[in-house]
Amino acid sequence: LYLPPVTPTVAMTSGEEMMKKPQIIEHARKSVTQTVYETRWVPSSARFVVLGSPPRGSGLLQIYSLDKGELVLLHEAEKKSPFKCGTFGASSLADRHLSTGNFDGKLNVWDLDHLGTPVFTASAHTGLINCIDGVGGVRGAGAPEVATGGRDGRACVWDLRVDGAPVAALEPSEGEVPRDCWSVAFGDAHTADDRALAAGYDNGDVKLLDLRAGKVRWETNVQNGVCGLQFDRPDIAANKLVVTTLESRYRVYDMRTHHPVLGYSMLSQDAHESTVWSAAHLPQNRDVFMTCGGNGSLELWKYSYPAQRRVKDKDGHEKGVLGSVTRLQKATLSTQPISSFDWHADKEGLAVMGVLDQTFRVVVVTKLGKV
Repeated sequence: LYLPPVTPTVAMTSGEEMMKKPQIIEHARKSVTQTVYETRWVPSSARFVVLGSPPRGSGLLQIYSLDKGELVLLHEAEKKSPFKCGTFGASSLADRHLSTGNFDGKLNVWDLDHLGTPVFTASAHTGLINCIDGVGGVRGAGAPEVATGGRDGRACVWDLRVDGAPVAALEPSEGEVPRDCWSVAFGDAHTADDRALAAGYDNGDVKLLDLRAGKVRWETNVQNGVCGLQFDRPDIAANKLVVTTLESRYRVYDMRTHHPVLGYSMLSQDAHESTVWSAAHLPQNRDVFMTCGGNGSLELWKYSYPAQRRVKDKDGHEKGVLGSVTRLQKATLSTQPISSFDWHADKEGLAVMGVLDQTFRVVVVTKLGKV
């Protein structure tokens, strides 16, 4: 009996399939004695800052360099109050000044070459500053401004050229119990005049302040405390806004089309099986973003647009149409929450992150140019 030869079919193994996807690789790790609240790349450099608080309750600002895979401490400065958050968003590339918020409610701006005295300071809040964002410097058009959100329930905008009071603020109503402002994010900064500020609160409120018109453009409630907010790009006309929350969930809002009754269309996505602390969009591709979990995990996502971004309802009003999100990769790097995550603006896939296990890590995400 003759049986013709059979050409074997080579099945792709799950391992090979996995290798075609982006991989999240821990490149370097450092254990420290302080609690790490924030990590930020110094713009256009191989340096980054680490902000936190050592056990004695002071504030520690450290500058590290990534040198041939090693994390080298270049400089550090200790201050009276613990640092909670920081941003380079309002600084020019020439200055690279760091804006920080601390546990005593002070907004300070630091020259990294002279950390003795801040170049700008303001008593921004009563008590802890939870969050900070900047615009008008290395990103976004217009004046250099910093936004802060505090435990006192206020979200404030500060013009770093002007000492004194904030130039805009979202304040609790008279008689209203203040809600912790946990997150702030600038967006819509595509001209010298246009700019908006999103603020998220511990009761699930999200408010969008139109800084050009000086009024709240939109507000909603997402049912859970808002841990993080980020526009996909702050320096374009508002496109997408990611809102991360307690209870293992985040939302993506299409900010291009506002319905007079329904507001902005959104999709809701489960993630991490834990609190989603923050989202960080890839600077080189605004449709790819990383979310950070309270269980020490990172999840990489891609947003895909629908065939049609808006439709008209029966009354003739335009309504946004959402696309879909796909999880590209997941990695668990710790058992403790990831407190901060910052992509490098020039090196695609390079990121620095802080973890509440008293470590910070430099990670590399591969194959991002192929997603």
